[in-house]
Amino acid sequence: MAGAEPDMLSRRKRDRLKRAMRVPLAIRTSDLPKRAASAAVMLAVVALAFWVGGWAVTVLIVAVAAACLWEWQRMVRTRSLSTFAKAIWFAGGVLYIGLAAWLLLELPLDALPVIIGVVIFTDSCAYFAGRTFGGPKIAPRISPSKTWAGLLGGMLGAALFLWIIMAVLIAADGETGQGVGELLLAPMSPVYAAAGAVLAVAAQAGDFFESWMKRKAAMKDSSNLIPGHGGVFDRIDGLLPVAILVGLSFMNFL
Repeated sequence: MAGAEPDMLSRRKRDRLKRAMRVPLAIRTSDLPKRAASAAVMLAVVALAFWVGGWAVTVLIVAVAAACLWEWQRMVRTRSLSTFAKAIWFAGGVLYIGLAAWLLLELPLDALPVIIGVVIFTDSCAYFAGRTFGGPKIAPRISPSKTWAGLLGGMLGAALFLWIIMAVLIAADGETGQGVGELLLAPMSPVYAAAGAVLAVAAQAGDFFESWMKRKAAMKDSSNLIPGHGGVFDRIDGLLPVAILVGLSFMNFL
């Protein structure tokens, strides 16, 4: 019996390997061209809006917010909730998404690429850190792929990005008379790095919140509006809380 147990374990490993090999790599990555094309279109639309500026950015923010709100109510409607509970959720969506959109419209245009950059660096660094180091999951029932290592990687990536980009922007403004190298060691540098880390946590919290909503609604994606990527909410879930934090902080400094 002692020798039968290793044989059984080996057989299970072979079975898992066979199941994985049944799906060819070409099929497992068949949506990659679609995802790449969709990402290129999204980047082009955002870049064009920022190049035109003014009304184009306003239209883009309003359109994205409207699409996100439509997906929000779509997820809420599929849940088994009372009419009153659904109304509360609908109102919450208007407040959450509407506040983020309004604050983005109130922020200086130059601040928007920085906010988007923080979210992109958070997601990218969290992905690579999580894949590289693995380790304990944060909340496997909500988002099975999110690890503590990924969260730390996202925080470090966002902190580094904000630390460097703020030094570059301040140096380009030319008011201090200092170069980028000097500004990287300025007293405010740790503040920018800490702000980047905090915003990374907010971005990850937004991601978790949307994942929780999708699980409650028994939906894989918030919609299929973006081929290969799911819905608009899937793409800006981390941007919403970051926009709210930055926007409210900016309003307090006015």
